[in-house]
Amino acid sequence: MKPYYWESQHGNFGDDLNLWLWDFLLPGFRDVHPDVLLVGVGTVLNNTLLPAEGRKLVLGSGFGYGSPPDVGDKGLWDIRCVRGPMTAEKIGVAESLGIVDPAVLVADMPEFADQPKRYPCAFVPHWESAVAGLWPVVCATAGMHYIDPRGEAKAVIGEIAQSELIIAESMHGAILADAFRVPWVAVSTSVNINSFKWQDWALTLGVEHRSRRIPISTRAEAIIKGARFWGVDYEGATFAGAGDVAVAQAAPRSGLRLAAKQMLAAPSTLALWQASRAEPQLSTDARLLERKERLYAVLEQVRRDYL
Repeated sequence: MKPYYWESQHGNFGDDLNLWLWDFLLPGFRDVHPDVLLVGVGTVLNNTLLPAEGRKLVLGSGFGYGSPPDVGDKGLWDIRCVRGPMTAEKIGVAESLGIVDPAVLVADMPEFADQPKRYPCAFVPHWESAVAGLWPVVCATAGMHYIDPRGEAKAVIGEIAQSELIIAESMHGAILADAFRVPWVAVSTSVNINSFKWQDWALTLGVEHRSRRIPISTRAEAIIKGARFWGVDYEGATFAGAGDVAVAQAAPRSGLRLAAKQMLAAPSTLALWQASRAEPQLSTDARLLERKERLYAVLEQVRRDYL
């Protein structure tokens, strides 16, 4: 069996954790049923990403982009659970299969136990924001720790667990924070935020998805998101890929240039600081435990059937 996940060329910890999470949850799964894809953590239930051929075992994946796949062929699709009730409805399975995002079980791994608290407040941006934004500088100015979602997944998750408060533009930043019992505040730098997948997950834990708006931090970030920056509309503008990323991430050549960048990012800094003072969210211990127990029950049945 092979784990399937969406692989960003830049790296994205919320997807990359599939590389080792299933070895913890289903030891030995790689050695059986080579014709089966294990479709786990990620917003991958659509006709574009998943291959049409081959058997698929779905464990907690979500819908959120494109068109939902036709899962009517039981010989190809073994859907044991999905991220939430909205995904279940979208793909046409029982609402009871919308249990929770499997990433919550990362917090049960022994290597993440008893994490010391090192960061009073940390920001986890969406990977697109990290690619083209000035968020390390913004965070430093706002007095908070910056967590790059493109980093090695276990290192990123460790920093989340070591925080006392998480400001999350990355949905899995919020999911992991909640799993580690770290209060979190959801934010977005784009009006095009995919609220479907956030609401889908939030419903499973009985929390409300409410996102605070944070202004974009750089022109390059506005281009990649097709958004506005200081009154200029970049919708439809072309992002040149690696070239624009290099420009966005290049260190300023002078103190004057850094000061100019900080000035342009001042609205972002203020809004992020205000978010850190907002009332955070956290699911109840009882609700999280109930969802985890349901997910573990599904995994136990999968062990019987496949291992």
